Amino acid sequence: MATGTTSVAAIYTRDLLKLHILVPPLPEQRAIATVLSDVDALLDGLDRLIAKKRDLKQAAMQQLITGETRLPGFEEAWEVKRLAELGVTYGGLTGKTKADFGVGSAYYVTFLNVMTNVVIDCSTFDRVKVAQSELQNRIKCGDLLFNGSSETPEEVAMCALMDVDIPNLYLNSFCFGFRFYEGTQANGLFMAYYIRSYEGREIMKSLAQGSTRYNLSKSALLKATLHLPSLPEQTAIATVLSDMDAEIAALEQRRNKTRDIKQAMMQELLTGKTRLI
Repeated sequence: MATGTTSVAAIYTRDLLKLHILVPPLPEQRAIATVLSDVDALLDGLDRLIAKKRDLKQAAMQQLITGETRLPGFEEAWEVKRLAELGVTYGGLTGKTKADFGVGSAYYVTFLNVMTNVVIDCSTFDRVKVAQSELQNRIKCGDLLFNGSSETPEEVAMCALMDVDIPNLYLNSFCFGFRFYEGTQANGLFMAYYIRSYEGREIMKSLAQGSTRYNLSKSALLKATLHLPSLPEQTAIATVLSDMDAEIAALEQRRNKTRDIKQAMMQELLTGKTRLI
C-alpha cells in the first residue's frame, strides 16, 4: 500500500481509509488487548529489574575493585604492580588480505567480541586462512585480549578473558593480547573486570593517545599500574561479579523469550488463528 517517488515511502489517508481489516467483537478486542497489555507490563518489569541489577553490579564492582569494600575473611594489604611485571604482550594477525578471511580452517576473535565481552564469546568466531608456515601468535587459555584503538578514550583497551583453550585460534589485527608469566599471582577474570571498571578505564584513558581516534600501544599498556589484592581475594571478587553477570544474563534471556512469545501471541490473536472468546 505504501508508495512514493523518493527513498521515503508514504501512505496517503485516502488509501488508508480503503483498508479492510478483520475486527473481532468488542468483548474479544478487550480480552486480546488485556492479554497483550499484561505481557507488556511483564516486559517493562523485567527491563526495570535488569537495569536495577546492572546498577547494583556497577556499584559492587566499583567498591570491590578499589578495595573500598572488602569481602569477609580478607584483610591483607593490596600491592602496586605494573602490567610489565605480570606478563608480556603480543600482536594480532599480520600480513592478511580480504581473501584470507571467511575461509580456511583457522578461527579468529573479532574486534567486537573483545569490545563487548568480559569473557570471550566462543560461539562467534570467524574463519581465517593461516598457513602452517606463517609466524602468527595463537591465543591461549588465560590470555587477556585488548582493542588497541577506539573512537572514544573511554572505550580504548577494553579487556576480555579467553577462558578456554581452542586450537588454531588467532586475534584480529586491530587488537593485541597479554599473556601472564608462569606462576604470576593474578586471576584473569578479575583483571578483565578491573580493567573494565571505572578505575581501569581511567588508567587506560591516561595512557591512550589521539584526538579523533584514540590508540593505546602494547608498550604503553605495560606501563599501567594497578592496585591488586592477593590471588585468593582476586578470585573471590571475580566470582561475585561473575555470579551477578550470570543473573543479569538469565534475566535478559527471560526477557528476550517473553518478547518472542508476545510476538507469537500477537500473530495468533490479531489474525484470529487463536480465539480467546
